[in-house]
Amino acid sequence: MPVLNPLDGRYAPKLTALSQLLGEEALLRARIQVECEYFIALSKAGLFSLNNKEESLLRSLHSPTAVDIKIVHDIEFKGYKNIKATNHDVKAVEYYLKDKLSGTSLKNRLEWLHFAMTSEDTNSLSYALMIRDGIEQVLLPILAEVRKILLAISKKYASAPLLARTHGQPAVPTTFGKEFKVFEYRLARQLEQLKKQRLSCKLGGAVGNFNAHSAAFNNINWPRLAAGLVSGLNKGHKTKIFAWEVSTQIDPHDTYAELFDNLRRVNMIFIDFAQDVWRYISDGLIKQRAVAGEIGSSAMPQKVNPIDFENAEGNLGLANALFGYFSGKLTVSRLQRDLSDSTVQRNIGPAFGYCVVGWRALLKGLGKIDIDAPAAAAMLERHPEVLAEGIQTILRAHGVAGAYEKLKDFTRGKKITKADIAAFIEGLSVPADVKNKLKKLDVKNYTGAASALARKA
Repeated sequence: MPVLNPLDGRYAPKLTALSQLLGEEALLRARIQVECEYFIALSKAGLFSLNNKEESLLRSLHSPTAVDIKIVHDIEFKGYKNIKATNHDVKAVEYYLKDKLSGTSLKNRLEWLHFAMTSEDTNSLSYALMIRDGIEQVLLPILAEVRKILLAISKKYASAPLLARTHGQPAVPTTFGKEFKVFEYRLARQLEQLKKQRLSCKLGGAVGNFNAHSAAFNNINWPRLAAGLVSGLNKGHKTKIFAWEVSTQIDPHDTYAELFDNLRRVNMIFIDFAQDVWRYISDGLIKQRAVAGEIGSSAMPQKVNPIDFENAEGNLGLANALFGYFSGKLTVSRLQRDLSDSTVQRNIGPAFGYCVVGWRALLKGLGKIDIDAPAAAAMLERHPEVLAEGIQTILRAHGVAGAYEKLKDFTRGKKITKADIAAFIEGLSVPADVKNKLKKLDVKNYTGAASALARKA
């Protein structure tokens, strides 16, 4: 079947696991799970009885077959058996379950399915379950892999000197390891926040007040039942879900915005990183290994383009565009609810998909690069003027008046050689020990704590 979105086309092989957790079929499975678990929760509240075999039967429905999924779709869009098309996805799930269980011992208790619920109760918890699984099973493992590689590169090249640039101009020496460490360090902080993210849902009925629930059974603590249901679904998971105690008909999605903004920051770190690596490659400081059979340009056969880092930048930009829209859109709803959030939420999976494509592109790119240490050293040798900072600072430390101004007049906007610097030092009216300290400065070793920072745990 023709596809419109590249996530379902060229990138589909990279997204199999995510598609199973956050695709349309995953949403259908999650709805079935929620409806069945709610049904069981009602029985535990004493509204009717279920034996162990019946509970097992309900939980066996959590994994519908391809035939079952088609039946649900038929109920929604064209009808099935004596059920007319609902044009309502959640109601289609309810009718499917009633039909599926009509020939079992539960046939006389099927009106308890979707009892006093609104479709948002089902959807809210369903999306939370899906997003949680996507975070735990796909997103966090990939990010951990990226971090591990960045950490390895940081340590490997902890002492490899590199010309740092600020405002695009030669500044002072640093090391490749420390510059890679910057991104690993930033990522680590966002990962810690991501691991602590909590997801919300609402289960309070039409406008969040448990109106129908209380009208039918005012002796039941319905908020406690809702909280207990969600708590049971948290077992075995580090990413926790909670039910809002006070809400309208919908989850306000504040926790979603917190998650999306967290992921946006991760992506901005990676975009920043991808652009820096791109520049290092362009400057000849990082080499890319050619892959046999791979073509860099359809016209220029010599090229090995940094396509993985460019691919990462583009896809992560797309993800962030969606995340930014989600954070602004989903947290606003007219009065007690409007339906515009429904179609927007269906794109959470694609936003995660663009993240995965971008992150995997980064991983691929990182697996094909090597630092060109000789080229980096040669570039530093061409810019001995970057020692001006160290020279003027040592002079100031020894009480030389106007040290900064002396170095500014000597170096700013000029092409300076090592010989020029040696002559400048020799002409200074300072003690011999100060001159010796200045003479020891070298572009290869004027890197401060860079090496130690790169190895920092």
